[in-house]
Amino acid sequence: MASAFRLKIGGAIAIILAGGAFLSAQNPPPADRAQTEAQQKRAAERIAALQKEAETLASQEQTLLVELRKLEVERQLRQEELTTVERSLADTERQLRQTTARAAALQAQADQQRPDVEARLVRLYRMGRAGYWRLLLDVDDLRRIGRAYRTAAALGRIDKDRVDAHRRTLQALAAERAALEKKAHDMRALQTKAQQARTAVDRAVAARSALVASIDERRDLNAQLTGELQDAQQRLQTSLSQIAAGRAGPAVGLPFRPFQGALPWPADGVVSGRFGRQRANRFGTTLVRNGIEISLPEGRPVHPVHEGTVAYADQFSGYGNLVIVDHGDRAYSLYGHLASLEVHRGERVDVTDTVGVAGRNPAGNPSLYFELRVDGQAVDPLQWLKRP
Repeated sequence: MASAFRLKIGGAIAIILAGGAFLSAQNPPPADRAQTEAQQKRAAERIAALQKEAETLASQEQTLLVELRKLEVERQLRQEELTTVERSLADTERQLRQTTARAAALQAQADQQRPDVEARLVRLYRMGRAGYWRLLLDVDDLRRIGRAYRTAAALGRIDKDRVDAHRRTLQALAAERAALEKKAHDMRALQTKAQQARTAVDRAVAARSALVASIDERRDLNAQLTGELQDAQQRLQTSLSQIAAGRAGPAVGLPFRPFQGALPWPADGVVSGRFGRQRANRFGTTLVRNGIEISLPEGRPVHPVHEGTVAYADQFSGYGNLVIVDHGDRAYSLYGHLASLEVHRGERVDVTDTVGVAGRNPAGNPSLYFELRVDGQAVDPLQWLKRP
């Protein structure tokens, strides 16, 4: 997006250059014609480059759409996995609730059995190891000895079964609880992993979708820029015809180039964005800044860095209110993000005048955008301004 807006400024400057040629070309030497033809050639090359970039963007978009579809399928798979895990977890928790209820019943049964078992154990302890067989010694009638024997044996088995049943009940209770708690723990771990996997895919899908949208936007901007550059090329052709016809206007003002390294600052502030290649935060791509960003209080007056003629003073998409000053000798200065404009096109200005007041950049931060162009190329303003 930032690159596209910079290209739009380039197109605007190309138009201004074309108009400037109309105003200052009387009886032009061959060098002027060659210079204008070179500008026209650069515009044509830029158009071709934009068209090539548009084709590249279309290819990138197609690749991203395929990747996006793959991610969408993966997201559906992860959702199915998560649904399966959540269903299993719900079933496990249901079983755990049932087991807890059954365990409560087992515990109640164990609690009910405990007094009787404990009483029998105490009685057996008091009777000794041969306690049941003492019942036989208390029988006077030999005919009843057989019945007493069977009774003693039955009582022994009953007491043993009760003790064993009590022990098994407690063991079953502990084992079932442990197994279900482990299963529930494992299922929750699977649920967490499935949720994390789905979240990761969701983020990837969102990032790819944003990138596709960005490419669409860049492609639309490139189409617009191509049209603007073609228009600038037509203006340059008109300028060539006007130069040939011998129309002109005299050059006025102090030369610009001797002031390199001695230009005053447009406003007091701190440089927050430097000239040249910058790394974009969103996708990690590299962008080129053709000027500098100066952080300063909103409303601070902004002055021209050199005398000249206002070539542009109006809104410009991406830069808010923009002023372009023509300093002659193919040198221009640009002032963007202005809250208001204090000059109009064609007005002569010098360093004591105010072209506007500082406003905010698209991110909402108080800022001034400042750019210098010499011989049609953006130059580092810090190489031309006085040292702070």
